Amino acid sequence: MAREAKKLSGTKKAAIFLISMGPEYSAKILKNFKEAEIEKISSEIANTTTVDSELKNSIIEEFLQLNDAQNYIASGGIKYARELLESTLGPQKASEIIKKLTHSSQIRPFSALKKTDPEQLFNFISKEHPQTIALILSYVEPDKSAVILNLMPEKMQSEIARRIATMDRTSPEIIKEVEAILEKKLSSVVTQDFTSAGGIETLVDILNSVDRGTEKSILEDLEQEDVNLAEEIKKRMFIFEDIITLDDTAIRRVLREVDFKDLAYALKGSSEEVAERIYKNLSTRAADMLKEDIELLGPVRIREVETSQQKIVQVIRKLDETGEIIISRGGEDAIVV
Repeated sequence: MAREAKKLSGTKKAAIFLISMGPEYSAKILKNFKEAEIEKISSEIANTTTVDSELKNSIIEEFLQLNDAQNYIASGGIKYARELLESTLGPQKASEIIKKLTHSSQIRPFSALKKTDPEQLFNFISKEHPQTIALILSYVEPDKSAVILNLMPEKMQSEIARRIATMDRTSPEIIKEVEAILEKKLSSVVTQDFTSAGGIETLVDILNSVDRGTEKSILEDLEQEDVNLAEEIKKRMFIFEDIITLDDTAIRRVLREVDFKDLAYALKGSSEEVAERIYKNLSTRAADMLKEDIELLGPVRIREVETSQQKIVQVIRKLDETGEIIISRGGEDAIVV
């Protein structure tokens, strides 16, 4: 049955795996795929009426092996993963799994940096060319990239941000060269296809994680260099003042998740329009208590205001990601009533 599974396409295997997981879990998994992939997998699911139990088990076992391999890679690199797989499955099976991950682009460049402390990584790359730094930050997790971007000199921040936003495809040779510099002790294996990285969405993810002051500085600099690019980035971002674009139901849902101390600090530096929308969606007693808390704060540091606003924005973005509220971004996400 394992031989029969090998003959199936990746799409067919994915369809059988999702059928095995049941509708609830399958829906959560499927939404992480790209739209074109969802269409292909959904078509396979629709055309699959019966699945042999042995074939199903074989595909699930293959998935678990690939998942284990990815976890090993994240922990200690490809060499470490290969050693562990060889000790449990044998050299031939280990090579097959590593090869599958490589050819299916499931090994992301710079994956070995996943556990590297961002400040330590900053020390490694701070003297590199902005394009090299942009490439690395495009692959590192957004929250880690945000820390590194914060540590960069102001004059470099917008330059790196611009390069991330305008990056499209990078050849595997360049990626290998940069990896080799950073990871001399680890094996570096990447796919031979051109690898997509960077772009506006990557930059937005990073900017959503940096502190408010850095975010403002970068966007202001980008506006001077490329107005259209800056506007496109702004359209995809959500800042604290944009809370007025949410409907009242969404605002009330957000308020249930927010610490009132953060809310008091956040409103201390907000516009009257934002404050009124918040008060409107609180009970009269809660609104009065919040106003009193704000008055008792007295003078506060801008950094404290920005930190609290950022915490609330993170709550909003999280609720948007889970589908509990909707952030209208225009275009395909716009809501027409």
